[in-house]
Amino acid sequence: MSSSASVVSSDLKQLASDVLSKALKAGATDAEAVVYEGDEFSALVHLGQVETLKESGSRAVGLRVFLNSENAQRTASTSSSDFSSESIARLVEGAITLAKITSEDPFAGLPEAHEFGQLDGDLHLYFDDVNDMPPAERIEIARRTEAAAMAYDTRIQNSRGGDFDTATSHKIMMNSRGFVGEYRRSYCGFSVSPIAQDEKGGMQRNYWFSNARTTKKLEDPEEIGREAARRTLRRLGARQVKTQKAPVVFSAEMAQSIIGNIFDAANGDAIYRNASFFSGMLGERVAGENITVVDDGTLVFDNIGGFGTRPFDGEGLPTRRTVLVEHGILKNYVMNTYTARKLNMHSTGNASRGLAGNPGIGAGNFYLEAGTLTPEQIIGDIKDGLYVTETMGHGINLVTGDYSQGASGMWIENGELAYPVEEITIAGNLKDMYRNIAAIGNDLVFRGASAAPTIRVEGMTIAGS
Repeated sequence: MSSSASVVSSDLKQLASDVLSKALKAGATDAEAVVYEGDEFSALVHLGQVETLKESGSRAVGLRVFLNSENAQRTASTSSSDFSSESIARLVEGAITLAKITSEDPFAGLPEAHEFGQLDGDLHLYFDDVNDMPPAERIEIARRTEAAAMAYDTRIQNSRGGDFDTATSHKIMMNSRGFVGEYRRSYCGFSVSPIAQDEKGGMQRNYWFSNARTTKKLEDPEEIGREAARRTLRRLGARQVKTQKAPVVFSAEMAQSIIGNIFDAANGDAIYRNASFFSGMLGERVAGENITVVDDGTLVFDNIGGFGTRPFDGEGLPTRRTVLVEHGILKNYVMNTYTARKLNMHSTGNASRGLAGNPGIGAGNFYLEAGTLTPEQIIGDIKDGLYVTETMGHGINLVTGDYSQGASGMWIENGELAYPVEEITIAGNLKDMYRNIAAIGNDLVFRGASAAPTIRVEGMTIAGS
């Protein structure tokens, strides 16, 4: 860490310490302070010209206080972007005042002192080169990406633009039970969304992107542009298909959302509210034997931390690896301290917290373990079916498992991608879908905090013409 960064860290820690001290003096039984500081840059290039350019910095402090009341606690939180003494005083006063009028809750409170901790060593979450890259170079990458997409085919005459974004953040957490933790994170990425038009005037768009924690891991702008163009062109001439039952292959990007519903269904908040089809299913079969789903907040790839990696969770507990589903058996729910107390269990280190409000439950690096088949092999085994590349809508009921979403993609005939399809709906029930995943691809790639390889689901309903 540079000397200037060390000074900033020291100042932010002192601020967190002062906020905690003032809260305890004002009557809080326990308190927790979070201080955040971040910088963002965003550039959008449209048809070669810079259309928008934004650069901003932000900082804020959040406070959560607890007031003991016999066998329960009252809690409240406040936040502010003003670090002045007057603002901090109002922050503390507001939190204490709110806590006094909230309802008592026997499950509220900080974790026990022995539960706190954080991962040792450098998780490689922050890289200086993200901020060191000159703005002109960032803009040029966005311009090159869009130009490559536009030059790929004469049917591409327009785009929604090419962009380049960077972000860095610094977070410090401190509480009255002795926990002190901090980490910095960096991000950079670029994308392009070309628009193609066929001879009949029909228009389609798609996109592609590259992102990383360090500029050294960004992919070639021209290749990203060409891939975005290929993805856009293959959608031209899309049509409907007849309503039928058939195998559905979800591309890796789409499989990610299907598997993501496992995290939502295993969320401790949904479980204790009995609002999930996984309620009461711990230790039971919920998917096929080929399904193993993991949440891991500790991953480091080639000295680069994962997008969901962090040394501690939103309550100061060390992040960890949790297997949710192992060979089809539901092994764990994901919980923060509050939901764990509700369920008489232990937190899995999945607390997720902003500056204000109580902690929620969030994923680390969440993924379906890869299989051995290539996407081409999975498609090649299908006589008639659908390859999904986009879904629309929010037709998922986690209580019943019912699934229904608008979709578009490619129709499969005799093991080949034959023609594009759109204006269709795919439907099923997640309880059946997870048991009917007949094939899993070997193409697991993390482009975000969650990932999944290509999957094939048997017997879904495709509603079309």
